[in-house]
Amino acid sequence: MQEVIDKGQCTAAHPVPLLFVHGGWHAAWCWDEHFLDFFAENGFQAVAVSLRGHGKSPISQRLRTCSIADYVDDVKAAAALLPREPVVVGHSMGGFVVQTFLQSHHAQAAVLMASAPPQGAARASLRLIARHPWAGLLKPNTVGNTLDVVGTPRLVRGHLFCAHTPERVVLDCAARLQPESGRAMREMLFGDLPQPELISTPMLVLGAADDGALTQNEVRATAHAYGTDAHFFSDMGHDMMLEPGWQSVAERIIGWLGHRGL
Repeated sequence: MQEVIDKGQCTAAHPVPLLFVHGGWHAAWCWDEHFLDFFAENGFQAVAVSLRGHGKSPISQRLRTCSIADYVDDVKAAAALLPREPVVVGHSMGGFVVQTFLQSHHAQAAVLMASAPPQGAARASLRLIARHPWAGLLKPNTVGNTLDVVGTPRLVRGHLFCAHTPERVVLDCAARLQPESGRAMREMLFGDLPQPELISTPMLVLGAADDGALTQNEVRATAHAYGTDAHFFSDMGHDMMLEPGWQSVAERIIGWLGHRGL
């Protein structure tokens, strides 16, 4: 049984549940830190799923063999538990999973937070490898440990947080990160990339001005692919739901959903 953290309930003001999908190395805990309670207190049913092999979700295969398609199946299973089709919110790799999910599944709306772009994450990965001499993403499944990318607090800060983030936040996140599937990470480089022309779901695209993983141009390219504009938050790194300014991000999502009657 996959780990699903479920808080709040749908209300007349917000009748559609929210389903949060984490990125690489994370699990449902990253949403439970701030977002789930905040959205529940504001009248939403807020649900976070841990993809297979992450958090407390079991796995029947080796993590390194998990594919983006496997993760899409996990999102599908979590969505099936909800009272109606949700709004799906994806962060980083989770945003890539959400885009792939939306090619064949309907959702009321979607939010992409610092999401891997539909054009693929090759440029972001090459920048990361250039900054840190680690090439595990490009090695066979049997070589390397994907956690090495964020294996120290210094690397966690450089990749996931901005320079101003309190050290306690960085250390807490670093202690919770776990290995990611090498196959899934490579599929974001060389696999079947999302096809925005197949997706009609209304989309909110959010980015962090001090993101160490993605450039603002990459976030803008994601927004452009879905016929919208990207909104950026200053003094914020990649892990937008954990940064001290997380409430501004959550309020932006609530405002956008409210305009859509969600």
